[in-house]
Amino acid sequence: MRPAAFITGITGMAVVAGLLMAGEARLGGGTAGGEMGSAEETATAPAGAAPEAGEGATISDDRAEMIARSTEPAAPPSPAPGDGVISKPADLPQQAETAAGQTASPSAKKATELARPAVENAGILSFGERRLQLTGIVPTPVDRICGPTGRQWPCGMMAKTALRLLLRNRSVTCDLDTAEWKETITTACRLGTEDLSAWLAENGWAEAAAGSPLTSAAEKARQARKGLYGDDPRRN
Repeated sequence: MRPAAFITGITGMAVVAGLLMAGEARLGGGTAGGEMGSAEETATAPAGAAPEAGEGATISDDRAEMIARSTEPAAPPSPAPGDGVISKPADLPQQAETAAGQTASPSAKKATELARPAVENAGILSFGERRLQLTGIVPTPVDRICGPTGRQWPCGMMAKTALRLLLRNRSVTCDLDTAEWKETITTACRLGTEDLSAWLAENGWAEAAAGSPLTSAAEKARQARKGLYGDDPRRN
């Protein structure tokens, strides 16, 4: 073979190989460019945009998460310190302190209305099974007898009758810790503005207790011969 022909053949083969490689590179660059363009369009497309005709129905996990986050409602901001929000645990010590203060304070007597008292004697009222003694006086026993021999009279029964006629089944107001009690209690009671203990002492139907502020009123009734200190009122 001639040297010139051999060189020509080699040169032709090199040209053909170059052309093939150039075409392959051009084809490969076009495909990559298409893929890059598609990725850029996907990234810049609106989050909630619907796929165009011919576009695949499937989306990537990242894109699905991005769409889901864009449709979630915004979470309310957490309160910052000093916004005036008081937590419930912080209130507990104050409540406990208030409860302790209420327990420690002594219970004061309250004016309590009691309906239809029964008169046991001139000084003791009963409300069902509950008994109440009027303060400041010595209750007059029902069986007490007054007056000199030959002129004696049942002053204890008359004293009870006098108090019963004053009350006439009307409600009284008494100073009590509670409206329910078991044992006999001693306290002040009133019919309207009339203090029952004072009324009995002033009219001589009960004696004043030792050290009672009603001692003076009872002494005036004795000197005036009222009630227990007088004659049988049935003979007047």
